[in-house]
Amino acid sequence: MKIENAKIQMRKGVLELCILSIIAEKEAYPSDIIERLDKSKLAVVQGTIYPLLMRLKNAGILNYTWKESRSGPPRKYYHLTDEGEVFLGELSQTWDTLVHAVDESTKHLKTINNK
Repeated sequence: MKIENAKIQMRKGVLELCILSIIAEKEAYPSDIIERLDKSKLAVVQGTIYPLLMRLKNAGILNYTWKESRSGPPRKYYHLTDEGEVFLGELSQTWDTLVHAVDESTKHLKTINNK
């Protein structure tokens, strides 16, 4: 198994949580979401984010509004629906539980890595 494949799978697993968290702060345009993810070292490309946003919209988690742009056609700005807020809350609780479980399961690695 290649390490790069394992890294990619780990990143994909948290991408949805990160995107929804960004949108929960304030409605967001996809390129703004990509920029925030890049700054946090979770780089993604448009080909990854657009299908995810559409899937979340189709699931009722997100919706969007059209806003005029100063530099071109109107843009879609995504926001959480009421269902999306509940979904994000549950996802966040699951994340906290998972982080705790991983920390507990891997705390011996800190000793190994410090040698």
